[in-house]
Amino acid sequence: MDPSIVILLIEDSPDDALLMQRAFKSQGIMRPPHVCRNGSEAISYLSGAGVYADRKTHPFPHVVITDLKMPGSDGFDVLRWLRDHPEFAVIPTIVWSSSADARDVKKAYCLGANGYLCKPTDFQEFKEMVGEMFRFWDRCEKPVPDSPPTCEELGVKHR
Repeated sequence: MDPSIVILLIEDSPDDALLMQRAFKSQGIMRPPHVCRNGSEAISYLSGAGVYADRKTHPFPHVVITDLKMPGSDGFDVLRWLRDHPEFAVIPTIVWSSSADARDVKKAYCLGANGYLCKPTDFQEFKEMVGEMFRFWDRCEKPVPDSPPTCEELGVKHR
């Protein structure tokens, strides 16, 4: 697993964000994730808008992990935005939510989530899930989001 992987974590709970960072470190991921507290902040990060324009300070993520239920703009808004921007839709996007509601799960997948995991309450299980998730993505072939050809050039249109 690449210890320098760039992760965008969209999480409004500082406690959950800290647990996630500890779980990443336990799996050998040393670079701290970039944490956005809500969907609108994450969309600004992804699009490189405003304070996120400097990609040296705010590098393009290799993986997006998002909570769903957040005040203001939420994880569903991020999934919608990614779906509507095919050049960004190639980023592996995992929902990491406390909700096991079947409607939330289905909606997340309908909006383009690549995976949906329920946050476990046990930290050991939390670490194991993070490890399994990254071992899976580490084995996957990954496109480079901002390199040719574009999704449009491949015949994929905006939805």
